[in-house]
Amino acid sequence: MQALDADALYTPCDPDRLGFKSTAELADLDGLLGQDRAEEALHFGLGIRRHGYNLFVLGPSGMGKHTMVRQFLHQCAADEPVAHDWIYVANFSKPEKPRAIELAAGRGSAFARDMRQLVEDLRSAIPNAFETEQYHARLQELHESFQERSREVFAELAEEAEKHGVTLVRARDRDEFSFVPLKDEHPMKSEEYEALSEEEQQRLSAVITSLEDKLRGILHQRSQWQRELREAIKTLNREVGMFAVGHLIEDLREKYNDIAAINDYLSEVQEDVIDNLNAFRDEEEEEVVMWETGKAEQSFRRYQVNVLVDHSEASGAPVVYEDLPIFQNLIGRIEYVSQMGTLVTDYMLIRSGALHRANGGYLVLDAHKVLTQPFAWEALKRVLYAGEIHIESPAEMYSMISTVSLEPEPVPLDVKVILVGERYLYYLLQAYDPDFAELFKVQADFENSLDSNDDNQNLYARLLATLVRKDQLLHFDRDAVARVIEHSRRAVEDTQKLSVHMRSINDLLQESDYWARQGDRELVIRADVQQAIDKQIYRSDRVQQRIMEEIRRGTLLIDTSGAVTAQVNALVINELGRFAFGHPSRVTATVRVGEGEVVDIEREVELGGAIHSKGVMILTAYLAARFAGSKPLSLAATLVFEQNYGGIEGDSATVAELCALLSALASIPVRQSLAVTGSANQRGQVQPVGGINEKIEGFFDACQAIGLNGEQGVVIPSTNVEHLMLREDVVAAAREGHFHIYPVNTVDEAIEVLTGITAGEADAQGEYPHNSVNYKVKQRLEDFAETRHEFAKPGDEDQDEGPQGQG
Repeated sequence: MQALDADALYTPCDPDRLGFKSTAELADLDGLLGQDRAEEALHFGLGIRRHGYNLFVLGPSGMGKHTMVRQFLHQCAADEPVAHDWIYVANFSKPEKPRAIELAAGRGSAFARDMRQLVEDLRSAIPNAFETEQYHARLQELHESFQERSREVFAELAEEAEKHGVTLVRARDRDEFSFVPLKDEHPMKSEEYEALSEEEQQRLSAVITSLEDKLRGILHQRSQWQRELREAIKTLNREVGMFAVGHLIEDLREKYNDIAAINDYLSEVQEDVIDNLNAFRDEEEEEVVMWETGKAEQSFRRYQVNVLVDHSEASGAPVVYEDLPIFQNLIGRIEYVSQMGTLVTDYMLIRSGALHRANGGYLVLDAHKVLTQPFAWEALKRVLYAGEIHIESPAEMYSMISTVSLEPEPVPLDVKVILVGERYLYYLLQAYDPDFAELFKVQADFENSLDSNDDNQNLYARLLATLVRKDQLLHFDRDAVARVIEHSRRAVEDTQKLSVHMRSINDLLQESDYWARQGDRELVIRADVQQAIDKQIYRSDRVQQRIMEEIRRGTLLIDTSGAVTAQVNALVINELGRFAFGHPSRVTATVRVGEGEVVDIEREVELGGAIHSKGVMILTAYLAARFAGSKPLSLAATLVFEQNYGGIEGDSATVAELCALLSALASIPVRQSLAVTGSANQRGQVQPVGGINEKIEGFFDACQAIGLNGEQGVVIPSTNVEHLMLREDVVAAAREGHFHIYPVNTVDEAIEVLTGITAGEADAQGEYPHNSVNYKVKQRLEDFAETRHEFAKPGDEDQDEGPQGQG
């Protein structure tokens, strides 16, 4: 097998093909780079105005989904009409159910100002109206009429009493009356009354009784006259109040005559003002604490307007992103204040939620945050289903508190909700929440990469220029841009693709800018980008360096020279946060006579994952199909990753494990100067694996730590060649012949590279060439089968049990 040429190990970006000297020459990039599918989905989802066509934007974290979606929404919203304002006003007939009123943008705050001004005008106009001479004259007339009627009836009663020798006496300062007999025109004293004859006393008593009956009738009639007086005064006050109030409210009616709800409300305000004129006349307003300022002020609070949503300074439809989507922040809340140990509230303490502010536009939410907040997800679904926002408190729903509360009138909802999250959340919701598919019918799936062609590379450069200007970074020359593009290819593990992971791109740009400024340069050059990449690795590779140190010192047993039977250097990859690195791990195999079982020690001790166990089962099937077609597979084997004390997952070591088994069966040593990675199928074809660059570099670092000898290298799947973007020092070592990369298509090719012996192909009779690897494997397996047959128990052929031979 021929090793790959050094030029195949790294695909550079030619700066001369970029067509600019620095990003300063490039225009900003409009739209979403490489996201045609997602962009079309966004256009569709925002354009269709039907129930349930909300959007879920899905893709890996760090793709810049939030930023891109909000930029896209702002562009769309700029051409749409401004959303309406919403206000809450008092409901005078049912104070616990304040009314919601929709107004054109800006008119909500204007109406609130007009109502404050109306109250101020009423506070001066009403008292003035009741201080006029005409009012006092009419009031005096009413009182005098009452007094005159009272005097007349009491005078008649007193005159009648005097005819019978009795006088009417009124208690001082009290509305109490009594009758006293007269003697010589003076009230009779008690001893004088006692001196009268019995007949006279009886006569006077009868007279007084009769007069008292008449007095009671007069007092009853007088009470009726007092009620009539109060009604007359009330009617007079209403007339005067209406005169003072009517023209002020009429002015507001004319200003808002196009809004029926405002006119109805003003009519109710007028009636309430007339019914509460004394509050304006006597300045007996309630004291209200202004919670925003902490100052106590006097206010006619029930006439104030609560501007729930104000779009007076908006342009275009609202685009709202709620970073903390708790229940109250989504649908609004009713605040409470403590007064004398009791929690109370009113309509002025109703606060808007994100849905109110986004009404008529777009609401962007992080799916994970919504799902992890209590009640938030269910509340969002309920509101979207109902098409209106009903403000309620979870505490009241679950009877956690008992307070005087409100039931605000619901606000009709017209909003597009855009959830942004990772793919697994989308598919989990599709699977387990039946409401989700009904409410979020549009998915905008963000790509991880785009094709690396000349056009896209220039668009990529424009993207870098856009980010540079956005963050006020130094501009990049074309060599630096080329290095960013090369790093992007490595990040996506494909020489034909470019990564669009915006977080990583932006981090690299900012760190490159830092190193350029440290060098007092006006442009970022290729060396600055490379230094940023190197420093990112250096800050994260402590564990990798410790592993390499243990390999160099011999604590981790890795051979990089010589040949050993049944021992292969497999390559594994570790991921620590955003940093991934590879390193070799020794795989060993043992074989003996058995019943066709290959024991994966990692699986037996629960260190191996399901995919790794699948790989072991596949190699068992490969052995049985290839070498035991006509005889039972009489093999017992064990496989293990030596010195592995953590979990192992994935099938990328299948080829290495299979080669270790073949080496053990054929008793042919394997070159320890080579490491192997690759998955295999039941037919012996080698399949591509992930992390190919990190794995190769991990073995190179191990060889370098022990000492390069010119024989070392890595066996990889040929389908991984187009994924190679190796470090500069690895490429240089390959160019100088110190390190080699061998691509293979089959397990036979891999075993030939590792052993230096022909694998051998079967002829028409199924026989392999003498002394080939496959020939020796087949012979060994046939020996196992014969041995097993010889040691079978007589009369119990179903219970064959062979000796525990070691291979």
